[in-house]
Amino acid sequence: MINGHSDITCTAFLGTRMVASGSLPSVTSIVKERLEDRELLQLLIFDDSTGKQIDVHFRGKTDDLAADESPRRAGRPKLGVVSGEVTLLPRQWEWLKGQPGGASVTLRKLIDEARRAGEEQGKIRASQESVYHFMTAVAGNFPHYEEALRELYSGDMDRFYDSMEEWAPDIKSHIKKLALDAFPKRNPG
Repeated sequence: MINGHSDITCTAFLGTRMVASGSLPSVTSIVKERLEDRELLQLLIFDDSTGKQIDVHFRGKTDDLAADESPRRAGRPKLGVVSGEVTLLPRQWEWLKGQPGGASVTLRKLIDEARRAGEEQGKIRASQESVYHFMTAVAGNFPHYEEALRELYSGDMDRFYDSMEEWAPDIKSHIKKLALDAFPKRNPG
């Protein structure tokens, strides 16, 4: 199997045609069974969470396939504490020291609050980046590509989708999937 990569969901394209979508082991198995070796050379597989291309070597049996990704670095446990340096003015340190729980507890609370407040913007930004990476790889030469990118980042969903009118159906469909969180939510009104 694809060692350590079974949790990645991805989509495979041969030209403008979507060939398979799902977990990385499932997608690699499907394309290995359905496509000829010469087609595998033209196949592009994209990580659905980032829109970036994943390199998979199709040598050997399906069970031996391996994705080329950076190995995970050893580090502190998932729930462990990571130390770092923070530079503050003296008055800020004094305020932190006077807070219940001390500086560390207060900083963690402030960070968590800021993360919650910026969560929607973060989702929008991450979705836009996924769309950007995928579009750049497969649609860079398509008509109205630059216009579509401008509309993506300006937040104009209708004009974004209108600019892709002439694009291949599988490409448009995958972009719509990646762009689910790319635009601010509309308030009913």
